Amino acid sequence: MSATATTPGVGRVGDSVPRLDGPPKVKGEFAYASDLQAAGMLWGHTLRSPHPHARIVEIDVSAALTMSGVHAVLTHDDVPGQKTYGLEFADQPVLAHDRVRYFGEAVALVAAEHPEQARRAAEAIRVVYEELPVVSDMERATEMEPLHPERPTMGHGYRDDPRPNVVRHMVIRHGDPDAQGDVSVTGVYEVGIQDQAFLGPESGLAVPDGEGGVDIYVATQWLHVDRDQVAPCLGLDPEQVRIHLAGVGGAFGGREDLSMQIHGALLALHTSRPVKIVYNREESFVGHIHRHPARMWCEHRATRDGRLVNVRMRILLDGGAYASSSTAVASNAASFAVGPYRVDNALIEATAVYTNNPPCGAMRGFGAVQTCFAAEAQMDLLAAELGIDPVDLRLLNALAPGDVLPTGQVVEGSCPVAETIRAAAAIPVPPAEELPRDPIRLPGGAGNTTRGEGVRRGVGFAVGFKNICYSEGFDDSCAARVVLRADGSAEVHCAAAEVGQGVTGVILQVARTELGTDAVTLMPHTTSTVGSAGSASASRMTWMAAGAVRDACRAALEQRERSGGGEVDVERVHRHPRTTPLDPESGQVTGERAHVAFACAAMRVVAEVDVELGLTRVVWVGTAQDVGRAINPIALEGQIEGGTAQGIGLALMEEIQTRDGRITNASFTDYLIPTALDMPPVESVLVEVPEPAAPYGAKGVGEPPTVVSTAAVAAALRAATGKPLRRVPVRPDEIVGLALS
Repeated sequence: MSATATTPGVGRVGDSVPRLDGPPKVKGEFAYASDLQAAGMLWGHTLRSPHPHARIVEIDVSAALTMSGVHAVLTHDDVPGQKTYGLEFADQPVLAHDRVRYFGEAVALVAAEHPEQARRAAEAIRVVYEELPVVSDMERATEMEPLHPERPTMGHGYRDDPRPNVVRHMVIRHGDPDAQGDVSVTGVYEVGIQDQAFLGPESGLAVPDGEGGVDIYVATQWLHVDRDQVAPCLGLDPEQVRIHLAGVGGAFGGREDLSMQIHGALLALHTSRPVKIVYNREESFVGHIHRHPARMWCEHRATRDGRLVNVRMRILLDGGAYASSSTAVASNAASFAVGPYRVDNALIEATAVYTNNPPCGAMRGFGAVQTCFAAEAQMDLLAAELGIDPVDLRLLNALAPGDVLPTGQVVEGSCPVAETIRAAAAIPVPPAEELPRDPIRLPGGAGNTTRGEGVRRGVGFAVGFKNICYSEGFDDSCAARVVLRADGSAEVHCAAAEVGQGVTGVILQVARTELGTDAVTLMPHTTSTVGSAGSASASRMTWMAAGAVRDACRAALEQRERSGGGEVDVERVHRHPRTTPLDPESGQVTGERAHVAFACAAMRVVAEVDVELGLTRVVWVGTAQDVGRAINPIALEGQIEGGTAQGIGLALMEEIQTRDGRITNASFTDYLIPTALDMPPVESVLVEVPEPAAPYGAKGVGEPPTVVSTAAVAAALRAATGKPLRRVPVRPDEIVGLALS
């Protein structure tokens, strides 16, 4: 098992501390979830639907059951408890039982001595399907047969919408939605389906405890909510299911939904033996949710001197077959549609729909990526219409503390939008590199396809912002437990998932700072020794884990002082300032705030485009990010670079291709992601204005770079080509003029 303690190191809050897991990962010595082993272990395999929408007429497992090495073949009839699960609504079957709603949906499970035996046995299961009409167009989804006749959103306080296949429809009305300006610009924008593309596929090991319970070692983002979804489906009490964090090879939101957890546990409890499941790459593409594709209709109105008067935007999001976190993504898309700008009037409408496309949910940026791309393109259009420098236009409208958001929430605390814009704009842009040059530094790179004759250079600028922590009244919390030993050392227990973002280092830095010692050990991340830490998402983990560990350390020191010495064991739960829901009819905040805090980033990008071949290259990125206070500056810079890479990927190459709901590029041969050769140098400036409500003033930093970078890259491509380029990823045929933008 890889649920291990993290050994002590050095470094306090504010120090640049190298990652403890960096060297073993680089050397190939790190134990990922796919490396798990146990005595007597079986291998699990999942039979998945070949159809995006079909009725299941019959499932015959008899042939599979008699095959050599096979110990179990399970269908929906073998799920002992609740038949469905889900993050927000339990609308997804553990195993499909009446119909399948997307290509790759789980239908049956096999456990065998060898993974190849399990795979072959799964192929021997005979499933008779009756294919049904596929709902694949998100615009037509609201007019077609309902995929969930008993819509799970009903009764959850959202705006009632009678149209079929609407997961959530929300409207934000602010000021006078019909307010006119001196000028207006309009545009329609699209974002494709992006995959999290984590390198470590879904994997885990379920081990029966011999008393009816089960231990699950898995790569996940939220241990306790996994447990709370798994236990009811197994028909067990929560304490009978223990989730332990195994080595995670990237997450980016894709591990917030369950993958193999229930399936592995079902097989382990059925066979009374440990069962390991590891998805291959193709299965991984259908085994987790993706970023919502979006279509957005925008109109921006402004005065002649450039002040925003009115922003109107209609946003359509394809949530795929099951709800996952589509409701929250729709809310975020609407809440941050205007960008970090002051506007007195707005009408924002966001709709997330069910289709038979791959399920979509959490991904870095969470709704704000899509609308930032559209809104920043609109700001550039407006600047051109008014003849104002794009940076000056953004500064003129920059949000500041005391301003009112379209949701009616007053901005409080740290919100240095103008400072961030100025800092990014002040980073010198590198001069153009002369021709001829090494082909590796031309669009097309290693393809060696051009000598630079048709290459044009463009510079783009964009600003983005996003909420920190959970919103809309979610009771968000994080627990930490601190044990002070008599010898002066300390143990910290916290279930905050380390998914590559560096929260392990943050926890140790905080504990060392508060306890005044380096002899601190972070114990294994598990549900069995400490309360929930919440999810490693929403840029919340640094804030929440730092707060919980800080509070527990201080309480432990106070208790030891009162007791006069000896061992002390204290657990504390940290909560951020309370939020309240948005009004379902008006989208206006019903209390003081719907969002806890905000973080913004500004970015200038230099790109080169071969306008004859449609090839692109991002040459340089200069960015400034509002970070509150940097807990670990070197780790923060790594987050900026990683988030920027993901935004570049969405702008230029990353897109899941579907045909009538079927994924057609489920491999890293056909689904392209940026490599080291695609990454430009990134110059980053940290804008430190501490957030008063946050522990140590720190804001989460993982998402703003991704929110802003796609918009900034697209702006640079427009500057180079003179084309509108209203869809990402930008395709070569759009650059060379063979497709309509």
